[in-house]
This record gives sequence, C-alpha cells and structure tokens, in this order.
Amino acid sequence: MKPQYYISTRGDKQLRKSAQAIIMGLAADKGLFVPVEFPQFGKEFPKLADFVGLSYAAVAEMVIKGFFTDFTGEELARCVESAYNDRNFDRQDIVPVRKAGKAYFLELYHGRTAAFKDMALSIHPYLIKTAVGKEGEDKTLVILTATSGDTGKAALAGFADVPGTEIFVFYPGSGVSEIQRRQMVTQEGSNVHVFGIDGNFDDAQTAVKNVFNDNSFSARAAEKNMRFTSANSISIGRLIPQIAYYVYGYVKLLENGGIKDGEKLNICVPTGNFGNILAAYYAKTLGLPVAKLICASNENNVLSDFIRTGVYDAKHRPAATDSSASSNFSVADCPEAGSSQANGEAASDAKTSRDFIVTTSPSMDILISSNLERLLYHLSGNDAGEALRMMTALDIEGRYDAGDTVRERLRENGFVGGFADMKKTHSALAGLWAEERYLIDTHTAVAYAVYLDYLKETEDKTKTLIASTASPYKFAKSIAGVLGLPETENEFGYIDEISGYTGMPVPAPLADIESKPVLHGDVVARSEVGKTIAEVLGLVKQ
Repeated sequence: MKPQYYISTRGDKQLRKSAQAIIMGLAADKGLFVPVEFPQFGKEFPKLADFVGLSYAAVAEMVIKGFFTDFTGEELARCVESAYNDRNFDRQDIVPVRKAGKAYFLELYHGRTAAFKDMALSIHPYLIKTAVGKEGEDKTLVILTATSGDTGKAALAGFADVPGTEIFVFYPGSGVSEIQRRQMVTQEGSNVHVFGIDGNFDDAQTAVKNVFNDNSFSARAAEKNMRFTSANSISIGRLIPQIAYYVYGYVKLLENGGIKDGEKLNICVPTGNFGNILAAYYAKTLGLPVAKLICASNENNVLSDFIRTGVYDAKHRPAATDSSASSNFSVADCPEAGSSQANGEAASDAKTSRDFIVTTSPSMDILISSNLERLLYHLSGNDAGEALRMMTALDIEGRYDAGDTVRERLRENGFVGGFADMKKTHSALAGLWAEERYLIDTHTAVAYAVYLDYLKETEDKTKTLIASTASPYKFAKSIAGVLGLPETENEFGYIDEISGYTGMPVPAPLADIESKPVLHGDVVARSEVGKTIAEVLGLVKQ
C-alpha cells in the first residue's frame, strides 16, 4: 500500500506521516491535518463485497491501515484488539444495525460511556501511545479537550492513568445533561483534570483553541518536556477511526440483504461539530456508495443555513430560516441553490440574531463547527488559502461566504441540510416508540425528524442509515418527559422510570453512576482556562 501523508488546511506545506500528525493534533500553522490522498475500494482496499462476514474490529483495522500506513500490521492489530473487545463494548457485534420506522439505525452507543464517541476514543489512546513510540517522543502529552457532553467522558475513560499523559476536559457548566456531567466529574485517574466553565460549548472550544494558539504557552510547556495535543475530532487520530463504522454499516446491510452490492445509501447524521458527518463524507470519498449526506441540526442550525446558502454566519440567521419555524429543510442540490437568494445576497438585508439555544439535544448545541474547516479545504480544491481566508473571517467577523465553488461542490457531493426544533424532535421520538417500540435518544431523534421532512419533501426512495449517537438513558429526563412519565426527585430517578416503562436494560456504565463520588467539582471562568491549565501543570510564569 502506498504511503499516506497529511498536510495542513491552512498552508503549511510540510507533509507529515500519520504518527506525527496524531501526536501533534493541530498543524504548526494551527490548521487541521487532512489526508493528501484517499485510498479507494477495489484498489488500496479490497472490494466492499470482500468485507462481508468480517467483524467490526477487522473492518476497522483494514480501513485505518489504509490511512495510517506508517504503522506496522502488528502495531495496528494491537491497537484494534485493545480497543474493540468485550471489555469495552457490551455487544459482540460492537455496532448493530436496526431497521425501525422508515430508516436503518447504526447503533454507535454500546461502548464504555454509552455514546458514539467511544467508537474512536477507545482506540485513540493506543494510536497515540504507538505513535509516540514510533517517533521516539519522550515528552508528556497533555490532552486538551472541550466537550459538549460525550467526548469528555469518552476521552477521560480512554486516557485515565495512561503513562506519559495528562488529560484536561472542559465542559459547559449548564450545557450538559446531569448524567453526562456526573460521568465526567466522577472519573478516576491520577492524570485526570475536569472543569466546568461559565459558558457554552463554543466558549469552551474557543478557550481551548486559544491555549493551542498561544505559542508562548507551548514554549513554556516544552521547557517542562510537555506537548499539547487533542482528543477532539480536530485530531486526525480521532477522525479516521470514525470512517470505519460507516463502512461496517454498509457491509452489515449487504450481509442481511438490506441493500445490494453497489446500491447507493443515504447517510443522515445528527450534527454539531461536524466530525461525524465529515467521517461519512470521507467514507464516500473512498468509494462507499453514498447518495445523500443529510446533515441534521437542532435549533442551533448554523449548518443547515450554511448548506442552503453557502454562507456560514455564527452571529445572525436569515429571517427566512428563523428557528421559530417548526422545522427547516434545505437541499444543497436543489435547482435554486445557485441563485442570489440561495447564496445569501438577497437575504443579507433581512437577518435576525442567532442566539445560542439550549435544547434537549445538548451535544449539538454548537455554533462554531470546527471540522467544517476540513470540508471547506477539500471542496475548495485543496486550496489552503481559501480555507485560511474563511477561518480568519470567522474569527474576526463571525461569518464567511464560502463562494461559488464550494456551493457547487456541496451540491455535487450530495449534502443536504435540515433542522428540527424540540417539538418536532420529541414528536419523532415519541412516534417511533409508539409505532415500533424502538427508543432513540434526543440527538438521534433530531436526525430522524429531519429525515422524515426530507422524505416528505423529496419522496426519495433511497434507503437511509441514521447515525444513532447515544443511549436514551444519557438524557433520561428529556426522554421521560417525551414518554409522559412521572417527575422524579432527580435525573437519576428517570433512569429507573424509563427502564420500568420500556423494559430496556440500563447500560452498565450508567447503572450505578449516582452512587459514585464526585472527584472534580470546580467551575472556572472561560477567561481562566489557560491559567487553570498552567497552574495544574506548574507552568505559571514566575
């Protein structure tokens, strides 16, 4: 297999091997690493039909090996075997595919923290440890992570007590479910540091990015033999493993007769920071037969507006797509998408403030989607100058116009965007339970609601796979409310209510969470994130 290399989205032309890119996290110019080339099914990979019958671990190993070619077969096999096993997942098949309602659901939540982040963060620590050994790196790796709820716990579980690492997780103090918060603040580990912040996820993400971008901070860390890296999906070591489950989902449908070899499939993803749907786009780039990539947003619908208009505006929304509407559905390949109204020109005089909205799908309550930068780079023809222009405009003005080339390529690649408000989300969730006794969480329900709108609008008969991203029990209070269950004294009581009502077993990671001691209770100002990290690491200026 030919060697694969990585390059920055922002113009640093130095090619990096995968081990180097994994250790660094961000490129030297603060861009994100992207593959220079993409291996293909039937060439660097076997044909998709040859994957039929393979375990999840085997599929993941083959996919990851196509990107991380500097890892030996033995090294990668060890990483995969350490990650995808019955100690880390409660299902032998790791990722079941269930037919329910009008779609197939790719259940990504059977890992140690009951959320899809386990799929990549179970292997990420092993990839980093292996990369460090390959590169002869002797520095302590300091993993900095902002979380909207699920990444934090999955990263903590993966890196707790891993030698040569320190991990910091910052979560929005009032923007996660109580169960998500309790998962993080009860995490054991001598190298674990967990803090709430007095803001939302975008504030946490910005604060962590500021630390990465502070060269003097990095220099002080280097003097102490430390290097900063990330467990967010801005890390290529987090992103690439996510491709595997879309390949596996397609293969499982081949196995059970849901689709025929070569038949195209739509993929619908509840989307916040854009990493999960970017992995689906990467799978399509490999040659996975994907027709539409349906990007589902909640009321913080900056992404569906972007797909409709080609303008990313984190501060204002076009009046025509005000979130007071019950839903919004926008197709990037509709005939009028290239018109002046679609590209944002005609709508520029009629805008309303895009306020941050706290919803019952908190992991999607995001207005700055970091991984979109990678897609912009690719759709701009790998033009780092264009990606840098847009990211600079976003930092300074809070918005950018992606331009005609990106708008056209969004259509060509089948991107579709839509959003559902909480009323429509809850209706989709309740309807699926009533009709089929299949219970999904509030984030997956956003995707299902958007997909139902898509079906109504297009009558598209293409079979669709929905990324089911979390156990319903992680958002027990919201789920109980949708099901009409009685109120309880605290959020943990809703877990028992749901279990008794539905008969669904409670995932082991959540069963005893209420009784675990709280080990991390501090909440810091968003402006104090850097100072907090420095104090813990002993990097305070004298």
